[in-house]
Amino acid sequence: MSLSLEQILLLLVAAAGAGWVDAVVGGGGLLQLPALLVAGVAPVQAMATNKLSSVFGTASAAVTYALTTKIDRRVAVPAGATAVLAAGLGALAASAVSAEVLRPLVMVVLLAVAAFVTLRPAMGAVPQPHLRTARRSFAAIVVTGVVIAFYDGIIGPGTGTFLIIAFTTILGLDFVAASATSKIINTGTNLGALAVFAWQGHLLWALGLGMALCNIGGAQLGARMALRKGTGFVRIVLLCVVAAMVARLAWQQWG
Repeated sequence: MSLSLEQILLLLVAAAGAGWVDAVVGGGGLLQLPALLVAGVAPVQAMATNKLSSVFGTASAAVTYALTTKIDRRVAVPAGATAVLAAGLGALAASAVSAEVLRPLVMVVLLAVAAFVTLRPAMGAVPQPHLRTARRSFAAIVVTGVVIAFYDGIIGPGTGTFLIIAFTTILGLDFVAASATSKIINTGTNLGALAVFAWQGHLLWALGLGMALCNIGGAQLGARMALRKGTGFVRIVLLCVVAAMVARLAWQQWG
């Protein structure tokens, strides 16, 4: 397909913004995917190209976090590896699942997340190492590496947010450590879905790789800001992103 210079520039800016949001709390698809659709990219190609761009930014943020934040690799590595397969299976099943059925459910879950974070201001503020038992670690691997990863392959909105909430509630991580750990699993989910889209021939490689460079730039800025500003900053951005995701899903469902 042919895009104008203005459209390409807007997509590059959207990719940079998406990288920043993804690196802090996830949800960069709020910017990147609608931008691709507005530019006239077909929905399945937009989803595929969004994954191509996002996987580079998320991976670069994961590296930045890993160099400066203590990540429990006993959970992150197996969950990330499992996420590749689970997200790939989700992407394969996507055509058989109605987004109209899933959207209301996702909105309810996101609203519950927003209420949970708002009503429990201490959650994610400080780490709770006493929660990191072997049983809880296994539960975290299953929830993040299988359930949330499969969901990301099928529909995707809120994946990064769900991962952060899972790590804070199950393992007692603070928001920065949860965001850092979630990037490893999110990289796996992006890789799994991307492999399926590539196999199906839906990728716009040149556009996706150009957007990936901008996504990396935004991700690096976002990761460094989250590390510098701490858990309070991540919490505020998380609530803003959840509100934006609920509004977008509501518009898609009933607009």
